Amino acid sequence: MNTSDVLSDAPADADPALFATMSTMRAMRRLRPEPVPDEVLDRLIQAAVWGPSGGNMQRYEYVVVTDPAVMAELAPLWKRCVDAYLATTGKYAPAGMDEAAYGRMVAAIEYQRDHFAETPALVIPCYRFPEPRIEEEGMRRCAEALGADATARMGRIQERFSALAEGSCVYPGVQNLLLAARGLGLAANITIWHLFLEEEWKAVLGIPEEMNTFAAIPVGWPSGRFGPVSRRPVAEVVHRDRW
Repeated sequence: MNTSDVLSDAPADADPALFATMSTMRAMRRLRPEPVPDEVLDRLIQAAVWGPSGGNMQRYEYVVVTDPAVMAELAPLWKRCVDAYLATTGKYAPAGMDEAAYGRMVAAIEYQRDHFAETPALVIPCYRFPEPRIEEEGMRRCAEALGADATARMGRIQERFSALAEGSCVYPGVQNLLLAARGLGLAANITIWHLFLEEEWKAVLGIPEEMNTFAAIPVGWPSGRFGPVSRRPVAEVVHRDRW
């Protein structure tokens, strides 16, 4: 049976269960303190590992924190990071966002900040590209392929390119983890606020200096209900064929 046969047999209005999962995957910040079993957390990491990585190098590592003593060490760092976010980027509702909805989100962020030590589990995705092997002949051919102007531009954005390249090897797995958490009835949300104090986080968790961290993902059983997400309509964000 080929793909077209499968599609033709499906009801016209049928949606894969994954669509329902994605459409109700809110950022859940209010967590119950009950522990999450290790085998369940391993399933989340397995889902993350199934995500793609550049060149299939699979150089990701995941730090999974469940020890209350370690969480208590991280809690003051988390508070400082959240307070820094709320004092700057998170001070005002983004343009077009309902003020009441933004207020509810901030209240949830503050709740998570104040109860962080009770977080059942925390996942820190890490990644580090190997040192590239750059050969003069390869660089010459690369410049020929791009042209002089584009080669010069690449030189100016190399740091951004490298950061995006690493991120593209990590974030597909992170999204898998978040989807798996929702599918298993767990609450989770992705944050990068720990980067305000990344060196301090690495010191507490023993993460090698050369390893880059890409998120801090609190995980636990939700203290509340999942519900439909509120997002911009597709027709408003799509540019077909050109902008």
